[in-house]
Amino acid sequence: MASAVKKRVLALGLDPAAIDPAAFPQFTAAQVRAFIDSQLERVRQLGYEVESCLVDQGQTAENVLGQHLGSKSFDCVMIGAGLRAPEGLLLFEKLLNLVHVRAPSARICFNTTPADTAEAVQRWV
Repeated sequence: MASAVKKRVLALGLDPAAIDPAAFPQFTAAQVRAFIDSQLERVRQLGYEVESCLVDQGQTAENVLGQHLGSKSFDCVMIGAGLRAPEGLLLFEKLLNLVHVRAPSARICFNTTPADTAEAVQRWV
């Protein structure tokens, strides 16, 4: 019996190293990154192929995302809450439009925190 093809998910988010440490003084960037990674592992355990794409606040974000989108096709792009903050609206628009152009058949979903990433993905793929 042939195994089912796993749905591919690109998890797009703001790199914790790019966040002002004063915004979340109770957590280090490494702690936040570890939590994100643990939540992506949860999505993998549900049977999805997941690729993480963490970007900075604009200097290289579009290039990094473009490289990921050009590397393979994705069934879903999950855009993290950190990229949707009001102060980052222009970057969010640029990245969303890049996903729209480079992965037009991919579903787009949004989490509210890394803890509900799996549920966001499951809504669409």
